[in-house]
Amino acid sequence: MKPTGIEYVRIQGFRSLKDVELSELPRVAVLIGANGSGKSNFVRFFEMLSWMLGPRRLAEFVASRGGADDQLHGGNRRTPRIEAEVRLRTDEGRNDYRFMLSRAQPDHFIFAEEAFRFDDPNDLHPTTNWYYLGSGHLEAKIVEAAQPPSSSAHYSLDWLEANPLTAERIINRLRRCSVYQFHDTSDESNFKKKWDAEDNNYLLSHGGNLAAVLHRLERENIKRYERICQHISRVLPVFDRFQIEESYGKVLLRWKAKWTDKTFGAHLTSDGSLRFFALVTLLNLPPEMLPDVLLLDEPELGLHPAAIALIGGMIKSLAVERQVIVATQSPLLVDEFGLDEIFVLDLQDGRTEFRKLSLDDYQVWLDDNFTSGELWQKNLLGGRP
Repeated sequence: MKPTGIEYVRIQGFRSLKDVELSELPRVAVLIGANGSGKSNFVRFFEMLSWMLGPRRLAEFVASRGGADDQLHGGNRRTPRIEAEVRLRTDEGRNDYRFMLSRAQPDHFIFAEEAFRFDDPNDLHPTTNWYYLGSGHLEAKIVEAAQPPSSSAHYSLDWLEANPLTAERIINRLRRCSVYQFHDTSDESNFKKKWDAEDNNYLLSHGGNLAAVLHRLERENIKRYERICQHISRVLPVFDRFQIEESYGKVLLRWKAKWTDKTFGAHLTSDGSLRFFALVTLLNLPPEMLPDVLLLDEPELGLHPAAIALIGGMIKSLAVERQVIVATQSPLLVDEFGLDEIFVLDLQDGRTEFRKLSLDDYQVWLDDNFTSGELWQKNLLGGRP
């Protein structure tokens, strides 16, 4: 049985993604391209979905990202709405969710359309009808559709026929498409703050609860904790282990160096090392602490070449159980993946275009032992300024 993941996505009108359609997404999808080509915009689309279906909701995402006009391709005068469709592969079958967001005054979105459906590939007479959830609402109604209808409420026939389990599966999967970007290592970053020790169910997108997660692993899953420490010491030889102690319900990130009793806090740790700590921890978490889909935005930032290669290997290992989408500028990280896992992004007249690579087009180069990263550096793959 195929693992859960994103099988198909079409996005129209979101930032530089004027009209993007991707099908048969692999377990690892590596997005490469020049600065400003739209890699981060693709990642941010799934961040919007996660907010839209979660407790923080769409309105907060839009307000915190500059308003509705900034989310539209070329602004509202050029693009009045966002349209999207996502197909999720689950153990039960294929689940589709689509929506249309129109800009409304003063600068927010309303749903012009929202619908979902389920397709069981084993059903001899599959039902592929879309269940429509109306229009004019400010937040996603699929959240309500996941609840059994009240006997006193009035719903359309489509709503009554809709399977709440399908809506629930879609919500849970899209909420568990988690974006990770560990770029902020400034003096005010979350890495360097005391954190609630009980906030340890999963690693947050900015990595601020890293100390809490490591503290939990040391107590509950010592083998994984030791594995994380061993991986880190392969790149940072002076590193021995983390030394995190709880005080009044709070924890602070600290680690012990070899050959000394001295410990170091995050404020005395290099930016690259902090990001490496977070990435190694994330990619080695137990299954119950991982999302279904991980989206990594430029994970190579500030890392030593040996660390980049190690992270690439961990991503490949994790992809057996989870889907991973990586936006990167690093030829060293690209080297870790096959051409069939790479998407090249180019910006044409202000719009992002995706191009899937074919092995046959580059076989003569591969036969001469050129790596994926070398082909990119030589501009044979495109995706260069």
